[in-house]
Amino acid sequence: MTDFTPTRAAGLDRLTAFAPHAAVDYARTRNFDTADHENVSRLSPWLRHGLLTEQEVIAAALRHHGPDLSEKFVTEVAWRLYFKGWLELRPQIWADYQSERRAAWNDVQTQSGLRRRWEQACTGQTGIDCFDHWATELARTGYLHNHARMWFASIWIFTLELPWVLGADLFLRHLLDGDAASNTLSWRWVAGLHTRGKTYLATADNIARYTNGRFNPDGLAQTAPALDGPPLPAPRPCPVSDPFVPAARSGLLLTDETLFPDSLLGPDLGLRPVATATVQASRARTHLLVSDRVTQFSRGAIDDCTLRLSNLLGPVTGCTDLQEIVTWASAAKLDQVVMQHVPTGPAADTLAGLRQALDTNGITLSVQMRPIDQLNWPRATAGFFKFKRALPDIMACAAATKLP
Repeated sequence: MTDFTPTRAAGLDRLTAFAPHAAVDYARTRNFDTADHENVSRLSPWLRHGLLTEQEVIAAALRHHGPDLSEKFVTEVAWRLYFKGWLELRPQIWADYQSERRAAWNDVQTQSGLRRRWEQACTGQTGIDCFDHWATELARTGYLHNHARMWFASIWIFTLELPWVLGADLFLRHLLDGDAASNTLSWRWVAGLHTRGKTYLATADNIARYTNGRFNPDGLAQTAPALDGPPLPAPRPCPVSDPFVPAARSGLLLTDETLFPDSLLGPDLGLRPVATATVQASRARTHLLVSDRVTQFSRGAIDDCTLRLSNLLGPVTGCTDLQEIVTWASAAKLDQVVMQHVPTGPAADTLAGLRQALDTNGITLSVQMRPIDQLNWPRATAGFFKFKRALPDIMACAAATKLP
């Protein structure tokens, strides 16, 4: 269960093993938090870093089962596309989360009672057996079943009465698949901030049922009043791809979220970089210490990508900030730097101001949208069930994907 090797080959192996079960078996058992988690795909760490793509994961399920039987699994993958698009159209939500998290951390530092309760929750010492188990599992493995994440968030907010932003921060510090969109918006959904007034209440009966009786906690909150927050911002226009000049002397920029640049290097765009730079942004997830497991997976994922494509990338340079990227681009005498669009989150924060910094040095930045994002993100303007109407288009896009 804890074998999360940060390579594309390992992700493909996991996909191959799971795809035959991505239909009736998955729909029947996916909500159960079992000890080994064999009933769910556990593909999220590879998807989060771009070592696998949503298209090929959906395509594998379609190949085995067709659109009807695999719909439930495809729907769960579509949630990921929806959350990313929803946050991309409203980046202020991520900025507000960071601001509120800083304020909550200041409270932790100045209020001894809050600090004690926060530490107990983070280290699994609350006395709520299921919650403490999940806190320990999270730190030990870097993974939690999705249903356990919902229960955990609900208990954190409504039973322990801790700031939701600090719970979301705990997940970002430890989850291998810690993703700004899915994580932030899922916590907001539990708290009643995403779908206004709609909260998620963890109950002992539900936990006992879907853990096969492993847990039956006492003392959980009996109500889940929605948290208060500012009105949702209006969605901004969806980003589009920049112009690309094939004849320009080009470099490729990779982040630890965009590690499948094959579409840029293939015949569609035809990028032939003379040099490549990488940026590991895992430490930018939080102001606190990110777990070693997360940083090691992120670093390993970058290394796997650059090794797999070494004959196409030219010399590879690791960069940590804008100045190092500009220095790399200038030393390589680049006309343009090409990269996939980086969704709102830590890597995008790390690269904020890159276009202007490169332009000051006479270098163009060409950001390219993934076709599946360009297709789906403009539709993430409201709730998921409106977005779900695009499921046939998502399946069609995936079905056209060439499988490895």
